[in-house]
Amino acid sequence: MTGFLWGDEADEFFAEAKRKRIALDGNPSETRSASSKGTSKERENTALSVSELNAWIKAALEQSIPSFALIAEVGSITKSGAGHLYLTLKDASNQISAVIWRSTWERCRFDIREGMAVLCTGKLDVYGPRGSYQIVVQKIEPQGLGPLQIAFRKLYAKLEAEGLFRSERKRPLPKFPSRIGFVTSPHGAAIHDFLEVLRRRWPQTNVLVIPAKVQGEGAAAEIAQGIELAGRIMPPLDILIVGRGGGSIEDLWAFNEEPVVRAVVASPIPVVSAVGHEIDVTLCDLASDVRALTPSEAAERVVPNRDEIAETILSLQSRVAMVMNHKVRELDTRLKGLASRPVLSNPERMFDTPTQRLDEFERMVEDAVARSMDLRKHQFEKLASRLESISPLKTLARGYSLTTLEPSGQIVSDASQVSVGSMLRTRVGSGEIRSQVVTVKPE
Repeated sequence: MTGFLWGDEADEFFAEAKRKRIALDGNPSETRSASSKGTSKERENTALSVSELNAWIKAALEQSIPSFALIAEVGSITKSGAGHLYLTLKDASNQISAVIWRSTWERCRFDIREGMAVLCTGKLDVYGPRGSYQIVVQKIEPQGLGPLQIAFRKLYAKLEAEGLFRSERKRPLPKFPSRIGFVTSPHGAAIHDFLEVLRRRWPQTNVLVIPAKVQGEGAAAEIAQGIELAGRIMPPLDILIVGRGGGSIEDLWAFNEEPVVRAVVASPIPVVSAVGHEIDVTLCDLASDVRALTPSEAAERVVPNRDEIAETILSLQSRVAMVMNHKVRELDTRLKGLASRPVLSNPERMFDTPTQRLDEFERMVEDAVARSMDLRKHQFEKLASRLESISPLKTLARGYSLTTLEPSGQIVSDASQVSVGSMLRTRVGSGEIRSQVVTVKPE
């Protein structure tokens, strides 16, 4: 493969360029004399335009570097509306832009993915409008996984075995956060896009930006340190966003580093990963509690929409008013129905029947009491008559007497019960006689 021009060969080529103007299609125009010692007007007449210079460089590259084969890893991929594929080919330390025209891409029998190792055949081309060079890929074959993808899968397997990506450890986000932290570059587009959406949706939320490098050497350590710092802020944050704007897999590689993943898992605050790359998933996305495709979507995920909340409140107010009106009408109908009943329209009439029944009951009680009294009176008279017939008083009235010993009241029925001097009490038909024994004469 022919290399670039160097040394005397390059000097000779540049000298030739001063003597010839190169047209846009790469063909030399008519010869014009040129001399570094000429007048300013002469140098102006022989100077190249930017388009001519790009055309000259294009011709030089095509002449000096023919078609070649290249082994590389696929970086970022973009497909145009016309069906062309624009991608980055890279190795461990360098990268180059490449294009696969639609006609070539349609002949490929595999899907190109970021991180894939490929064998390309192509040639160099200069894109004049941007003054950049690129590889026009004429043939491409897959060669397996690139080193970045191998590293990604190895670390994923290790952390997945530890349970760092389990769904059970994912935490829900608060619905109405008041304090949000964002670990990102303060000068990047990510924080700008995030705040733009946040101000539109829920402007009363406070946002604390924790500066961190998000790309290149040392970025992973700064991101992990920012996450750890966010967990110690007082008063505590409600949600922590970790992310950046879009980029290639190389640009986003800091979010695949082990320190960042472990810091996300150890965070006491729910973490939202907002790495702006919709195609690939970073390990930070897998470890976070919620993944957002972009910082703008992160703002939509973490705060409600005040317009929707206002509409919801108005809808609820309308529903409450409708329910209340319906309830009032229902109660009014029931009240009118009750008011039309006799018990309320003529309340004194409700006492007529109970009063009459009470009078009847009173008469029944009086009759029952009278009959009961007559019966008891009759029974009492019979008992009194019987008692009178056996009463000792009646016996006394016929001339008999009843003598008791004083003071015990013991009835004296035998002369041996008393002695001389004993006090006696004698009950006769009418009155009592108290006496003292003078003599005792047993029978």
